[in-house]
Amino acid sequence: MPMLMPQVTNLRLLFFSPFPRLSLSSLSFKPLKPRTLFTALASSYRKRHRPIPNQSPNTGARNKTTLRESRGRDKAMEETKETETAGFNKRRAEGNDKNDRPKKNLQRKVRTLNPINTLSYVQVLGTGMDTQDTSPSVLLFFDKQRFIFNAGEGLQRFCTEHKIKLSKIDHIFLSRVCSETAGGLPGLLLTLAGMGEEGMSVNVWGPSDLKYLIDAMRCFIPNAAMVHTRSFGPSVGGLMASQTKFTEPIVLVDDEVVKISAIVLQPIFSNGAQLLNELSITQNPTEKVFNDGVDVSKPFSPNGKNSPTGKPGDMSVIYVCELPEIKGKFDPEKAKALGLKPGSKYRELQLGNSVKSDFQNITVHPSDVMDPSIPGPIVFLVDCPTESHLQELLSMQCLSSYYADFSGPPENANVVTCVIHLGPASLISNPNYQSWMKRFGSAQHIMAGHERKNVEIPILRSSARIAAQLNYLCPQFFPAPGFWSLQHLDCLAPESTPSSEGSVSKVCESISAENLLKFTLRPYARLGLDRSVIPSQVASSEIIDELLSEIPEVVDAAQCVSQLWHQSTETKEEIRLTHDDKVIVEEPWFDENTLPSCLENIRRDDLEIVLLGTGSSQPSKYRNVSSIHINLFSKGGLLLDCGEGTLGQLKRRYGVEGADNAVRGLRCIWISHIHADHHTGLARILTLRRDLLKGVPHEPLLVVGPRKLKFFLDAYQRLEDLDMQFLDCKHTTEASLHAFEGVTETNKDHSFLGSPASFEDLIDKNTDRQVAQKVDSTLFAKGSRMQSYWKRPGSPVDNNVVFPILKSLQKVLEEAGLEALMSFPVIHCPQAFGVVLRASERLNSVGKVIPGWKIVYSGDTRPCPELTEASRGATVLIHEATFEDGMVDEAIARNHSTTKEAIEVGNSAGVFRIILTHFSQRYPKIPVFDETHMHKTCIGFDMMSINIADLPVLPKVLPYLKLLFRNELIIDESDEVVDAAASVAS
Repeated sequence: MPMLMPQVTNLRLLFFSPFPRLSLSSLSFKPLKPRTLFTALASSYRKRHRPIPNQSPNTGARNKTTLRESRGRDKAMEETKETETAGFNKRRAEGNDKNDRPKKNLQRKVRTLNPINTLSYVQVLGTGMDTQDTSPSVLLFFDKQRFIFNAGEGLQRFCTEHKIKLSKIDHIFLSRVCSETAGGLPGLLLTLAGMGEEGMSVNVWGPSDLKYLIDAMRCFIPNAAMVHTRSFGPSVGGLMASQTKFTEPIVLVDDEVVKISAIVLQPIFSNGAQLLNELSITQNPTEKVFNDGVDVSKPFSPNGKNSPTGKPGDMSVIYVCELPEIKGKFDPEKAKALGLKPGSKYRELQLGNSVKSDFQNITVHPSDVMDPSIPGPIVFLVDCPTESHLQELLSMQCLSSYYADFSGPPENANVVTCVIHLGPASLISNPNYQSWMKRFGSAQHIMAGHERKNVEIPILRSSARIAAQLNYLCPQFFPAPGFWSLQHLDCLAPESTPSSEGSVSKVCESISAENLLKFTLRPYARLGLDRSVIPSQVASSEIIDELLSEIPEVVDAAQCVSQLWHQSTETKEEIRLTHDDKVIVEEPWFDENTLPSCLENIRRDDLEIVLLGTGSSQPSKYRNVSSIHINLFSKGGLLLDCGEGTLGQLKRRYGVEGADNAVRGLRCIWISHIHADHHTGLARILTLRRDLLKGVPHEPLLVVGPRKLKFFLDAYQRLEDLDMQFLDCKHTTEASLHAFEGVTETNKDHSFLGSPASFEDLIDKNTDRQVAQKVDSTLFAKGSRMQSYWKRPGSPVDNNVVFPILKSLQKVLEEAGLEALMSFPVIHCPQAFGVVLRASERLNSVGKVIPGWKIVYSGDTRPCPELTEASRGATVLIHEATFEDGMVDEAIARNHSTTKEAIEVGNSAGVFRIILTHFSQRYPKIPVFDETHMHKTCIGFDMMSINIADLPVLPKVLPYLKLLFRNELIIDESDEVVDAAASVAS
């Protein structure tokens, strides 16, 4: 009888498992007969847990299957064993669970403003300063209001790190509408929508290009989260050759504490072409709510005949933040001298009204008894990304009143206190830009763009600390971060470009922004820079010294880990290799030292699996959301899922230049399903690759994903050219690929479709229709009751497009040394998939054929037969393990897996190694797991880099990694936010 431990509400002891140890040595596993996922599910699901809310009635009773196994020669010892296929939430898998949730209005909170004695400052939130992957954000803070300028990828994670409450944000302003400035917006909106019972929303402001982004996000973000999205400036309805000019700033916010205006900066192109046509300035933008979609029926083609040089996303914005003036103090002595009695007239004068003297025949004006008013501070946020924008910036007349050399009426003059520059250092160092900066006189200039000095300073300090500790303990799996040191940074700047900080300082007072740098605006006595909260730079050596003082045993542990590699090398010749293709399914852990034949004489430059993000739902301090880099070294690489912050993680792993090379070398990006934590980093990767390969002959990058992802990409392409081609996951399933292969084989099987099979002949429309029918009939089992989970009504397969892309996929795989990339449906949400990667065979030094390795990635899923079948004999299974073993009901409700369930899938499929990932953010550093099941398994961490040659050692490292967290208690950090966001976004 297992011992029961008391339940603890918010604290869980690390590594505690509420289940008794289960001896699996008495069980043997039979390979499941090949069946479609839907047939298997319909016949094998059995009720074993309490009913799930929102589950349809007909799923309450599930069929049960029995597996009879002989456990001895005597029939009297024969037992009936019952295996239970995991339950699942049918309504969630169908996508119908959203209909059961109460509709949310997501109203903004109304806050009482405090214009008197207000604390106010602007602060640089350097979300991309250390990796150069995204624009930094700027916080404008007031006692009762918060404003954020730009929401690049990593904003949520940064705010969590530094305890900046996103629930206090009232407005978000975008200086440009592109992946660099808005990549973190989708995740932020989803998180806010999931807060509490009611959820909340914010005002999102941007130039009219914002409509394209909002229309794209509608594919995966509830409309309720975007009801307060507002755009301003010229319309985006058509094209014209002449450029529209703006003469006055557009007022967006005007209340007791601040006035925020926007000045649209449209680039000047050499040919005069301009994408934006009509002058459509919003008369009252604060009342204009954008809720009408943009027509994206025709994809935007920047290279089309009718396309101009410019495109949506080219518009930039200068934001002007003006605080009200500070009225001078009332001097009662002056009032008394002018014949006034204390009382109501004193107040009238303080309110700015003139009064009659009580004892003298004069009129007393406020200026007679009040000290001079102090003008309110004015802050400029300037995003000038290119020289084309600079030309327009220099010619703007509406800025003249803000210049120190303004020659107009004094009452119209405005003195700028602070200018925050978001543009790149290469442009800011331009002599014309520097001359423009000088026109602001004594204003403080803060260079918040991509300053090179910040590259070596980690922005995410908690994550960097864990990474340093893991690197000390096991450098083989946790290489040191790839940041450049300062002495090597010169290669990052153009040769002819001087240091921006040094050049600008000769012209006017400027400072390179640091993380969390403040400029105080109120109270007036503290006006100016405030460095008090800038984090001190901590060297990795200091982190290790602290670690050694807290856990002295880690020194011996590091030595033991190092010895594991020596032992592996020494015993390699003694390890028995598998010489046949038979999959070991009965008690495979008995021969855990048996290497798969694919690992014979494997090279270290063959494959490395880099876990860029291992958390679920939303980023946290220690774990980013899902992304895996399959590094094939000289043959390029692939990304499996691409959650927010993927590019930043690549740069933390490989360094700025190394990550650029990795992005250049991408062969394919595969997306499992269209939940925000799995794909919102995609646009940033694609646009960077586009820029890196500009002027270099190349093919568009192949993106394989569910059909719904294509709607997002098509809509987004109207904003920015993504330089990609899309392939639906359903066309990369095994059955579909076989169907297409049969069609394209020339003169081999004319009966396949009853028509000539040459590729050229397939262009015929009738043949296209037949191919589409054939593909559908092979992909989905006819008559399957659960077919609707994955097959949604849509356009017929356009084989004029699909066939060339499939041929491109085949070419990409060959160049990458891969034999196959195959998707398979899993149980999570509509159009959710897992994927199999299989390497090509190779010859060893004596001419022996060595089979290729096989990697399986589950995506998000419940355990299911399709995943088990796909994993048969896999070298590595990367499986989601969102919940601990004691949370099976939660796993079923959200169609995720527990740690034990994930391991059981790998064990039953005879997988050599299992890597667990996608942990709930309720486990900040390490998940809860039962050590008895970890004989071939390892827990994934962000930045963990697993070389295929090191797979034999992988499970042996886990006990030593556990040592780092022995003093940790699992604390449910922000459970309300995590759980609510998970229900919306995972």
